[in-house]
Amino acid sequence: MTVLRLARSELKRMTGGLLPKLTILALALVPLLYGAVYLYANWDPYGKLNQIDAALVVQDSGATAADGTRLEAGRKVAESLVDGHVFNWKTVASTEEADQGVSNGTYAFALKIPQDFSANLVSPGSFDAANQAMLNVTTNDANNYLLSTIVDKLTTAVHTTVAKEVGEETANQLLTGFGTIHTQMLKASDGAGQLADGVARLHEGTVTLHQGTGELKTGATELYNGELKLRDGAASLSAGAGQLSSGLTQLKDKTAALPADAQRLADGAAQVAAGNAALNTAFNNTVQAIPGQLAAAQESAQQAAAQAQRSRVVASTSRLVAAGVLTQEQADKVVADVDATPAPPAPPAASAASAAAAASGAKLQAAAAQVQKLADGSAAVSAGAAQLAGAAPALSDAVAKASAGADQLADGSAALAAGQQNAVDGAGRLVQGAQKLDDGAAQLESGAATASDGAGTLAAELAKGAGKVPNPDDAQKNSLSKVMADPVAVSNVSQAKAGSYGAGLAPFFLTLALWIGIFMLVQAMRPVTQRALASNAPAWKIAAGGWLPFLAVSAVQASLLTLVVDVGLGLDPAHPVLMWFLMLAAAMAFSAIIQGVVALLGSPGKLVVLILLVLQLVSSGGTFPWQTTPEPLHVVHQILPMGYVVSGMRHLIYGADLALILPTMLGLVGYTLLGLAMSTVAVRKNKFWTLKTLKPEIAV
Repeated sequence: MTVLRLARSELKRMTGGLLPKLTILALALVPLLYGAVYLYANWDPYGKLNQIDAALVVQDSGATAADGTRLEAGRKVAESLVDGHVFNWKTVASTEEADQGVSNGTYAFALKIPQDFSANLVSPGSFDAANQAMLNVTTNDANNYLLSTIVDKLTTAVHTTVAKEVGEETANQLLTGFGTIHTQMLKASDGAGQLADGVARLHEGTVTLHQGTGELKTGATELYNGELKLRDGAASLSAGAGQLSSGLTQLKDKTAALPADAQRLADGAAQVAAGNAALNTAFNNTVQAIPGQLAAAQESAQQAAAQAQRSRVVASTSRLVAAGVLTQEQADKVVADVDATPAPPAPPAASAASAAAAASGAKLQAAAAQVQKLADGSAAVSAGAAQLAGAAPALSDAVAKASAGADQLADGSAALAAGQQNAVDGAGRLVQGAQKLDDGAAQLESGAATASDGAGTLAAELAKGAGKVPNPDDAQKNSLSKVMADPVAVSNVSQAKAGSYGAGLAPFFLTLALWIGIFMLVQAMRPVTQRALASNAPAWKIAAGGWLPFLAVSAVQASLLTLVVDVGLGLDPAHPVLMWFLMLAAAMAFSAIIQGVVALLGSPGKLVVLILLVLQLVSSGGTFPWQTTPEPLHVVHQILPMGYVVSGMRHLIYGADLALILPTMLGLVGYTLLGLAMSTVAVRKNKFWTLKTLKPEIAV
């Protein structure tokens, strides 16, 4: 019995009636029901997003930029969203209404543009209160989980667009500011040069100032020394003025009675002079009248006259002394002169009288001369006393005035001494201030020198810095602002690209649908027929004969699925023929493995096939890269065939490198041989019948 006869026999059995034919047809359409219908339903879901209602709340009140331009970013974003028709946007008045609509399912999600959206966008222009502009999104995974991911992509795109536009404007303002800085730095450099010249002149002035403060310090020291001397002189003047005032006060007190005393002296002197004149006249008359009468009584008369004369002289001189005209010494001398006049000698008896008379006459003449002198002196004294009496009031007034002036002088000299002490203190402070001023002038000179050097350095460095600050023109600003707002551009070179969402899922779901379709065949087809087992054919022929019907139907499944997806859904693979061949190779490998497992294990083998389906479902990398799965599933991916078929399908559908197609084909041949080997083992095992074979626990 040949392999083909065994296969033909099984196919005749399977198509021996209408119902079996319909069953085989239905089984052939299973991959279409799973793969093609699923891909049809999800072929281009992003193109249908405009059928999803989304709430749009615009509360932005706009803002004025630093340059005076008006920005209505919220309104522009809303208009661009509505014009883009990505979603079916519904304008809602309030955030509460939008949130309620998302909560009850009226809206799939809500996008809210707050009141300060534009204000925050222009805030970086002020550099002092920059705030991020917010787009508030409300989603509800109860509406759809993947919708949140789609909305995130949308808001990211809006964020990128708005940020780019605003970033260009901000960058343009920044670059304009650089140009302004460049211009101002040039002006600052010129100003710094002028400052350097001025500071240099200032330094020269500080040198002169320091010299002047040095001279001021020296002069202040000399002034202080002079003030010390002046203070000492003022102190001496004050002391002398005090003594003068005291002496003049005493003199004033002693001369207060001088005018009255002088007048009394003058009056007394006048009386003495008058008395002496009368005495002189009377004496002369007496001398002339009684020369002859004195002879008898010459001695007694002479004595009496002398005594009287002396008495009168003593009395007169006493009055003169009392009046202050004569001193006591002068009065005593006058009395002594009178006493010193010698008396005449006594005459003989015969001429005693004449001798006595002659002697008396001589004495009288001498006394007369003496009296005459006294009269003259008294007249002179009287005249002097009269002059003294006349000058005494003026003298007394002068002394009083001199005393008053001395008092004022004493007061003034005391005030002068006190003021001079203040002047000394002030001069001392002046010396200290001059010292500090000189020290400050020295520091100022040093600082001015440093400032002069610094100003020169500042001017030079500002000139250098101005050359390093960019000064772009309008074209450069436009170009640079675009680069600064979007510094990284992605040059996306796609070596292989899926044309749609369905095309991206096609490799995985085609492979998965093919496995499921072949798995469904074991529900109606026997892996190994009992008739073949009863024959004497080799085990491998029986195994191959049992597999070929599975291969034939799975090839039909793969061909129908490929045709419908390519033509009906418009998959348009880059290599359609090679894709069909790979589908046939996958059908060959899958059918061999499924047929071999079920043939070897019987009914439990169907559960094993289902488990293999689940393991490949999560490890083949049909949606997310298989590297993102847990580590144990990496081993499953390397062992089971579905992952290789998915990778090969992607390369053939998207037009990627074909280098791995041949190794994939050879690998599928290997999986086919593995399945046939399991089927062969099953045949050999099942050739020996047991009671369990005749009555299995679970019917196949």
